[in-house]
Amino acid sequence: MEGGGTKFACAVGAGPDDIRSEIRFPTATPDETLARAIDFFRQHPVAAIGLAPFGPLDLDPASPAYGSITATPKPGWAGTNILAAFRRAFDIPLAFDTDVNAAAFGEFHWPPANRGLDSLVYFTIGTGIGAGVIANGKVVHGLTHPETGHVRIPHDREKDPFAGICPFHADCFEGLASGSALAARWGRPGESLPDGHPAWELEAGYIASALVNVILTVSPQRIVLGGGVMQRRHLFPLIRAKVKELLNGYIASPVFAGTMDKYIVPPALGIRSGALGALAMAKNYAESDRI
Repeated sequence: MEGGGTKFACAVGAGPDDIRSEIRFPTATPDETLARAIDFFRQHPVAAIGLAPFGPLDLDPASPAYGSITATPKPGWAGTNILAAFRRAFDIPLAFDTDVNAAAFGEFHWPPANRGLDSLVYFTIGTGIGAGVIANGKVVHGLTHPETGHVRIPHDREKDPFAGICPFHADCFEGLASGSALAARWGRPGESLPDGHPAWELEAGYIASALVNVILTVSPQRIVLGGGVMQRRHLFPLIRAKVKELLNGYIASPVFAGTMDKYIVPPALGIRSGALGALAMAKNYAESDRI
């Protein structure tokens, strides 16, 4: 189960080439949404379920709120314990992580092009922004989980006087570059803006700044950019060029000598990254009690 702020996706299967059934539906109230997801899985003989909702999440098994969504701006969802709801419904292994961690794990686990890597970062840039980090072949956790969507990036207020929309940080990465920020800044959804609109040069700059921060701190072998905003494929060459400009030759790797078209890439799994990542989480959890 991949649970986003605007839609949920549920799938049953054994891998990308073996999906037995799947469903997508809008995110409504917690009770209505989780009931619909639980009903879907009850219709199928499943051995384990991977749960990958939007965050932030309490991922500490020792916490009384383990399995809950925490400080989300999504109305009505803060404090919802998704893991507890599924534990009441199913007596099978349940893997639990963020939607972006699942997407990162799916992109790391399934596509042949990514096999052999031991590090990867997956960004979803859509209604909100998040990132999942794979290091040494494992999903990165810590105090909670990485919140790369809320890193602070340079904001030239003369060039872009927009204050930002994040209710916690105003002009963090999500506050400036999410799909919600695009719509608020320009007065209409990003998908309605033509490729030549000045929005995209600004957007590419913000995304590139965030990617450079991750490149310099995590040093991933590949960066995957997914989410609704990144459906605008013309953004990829703009972002790659700006990343190269910002790095300014600092990192001695042949990856940054060319166009980086094999380094900063769209999801190999398309819109199924999260759901297939949750499926891989369930498989690994059932086999080894961890992802």
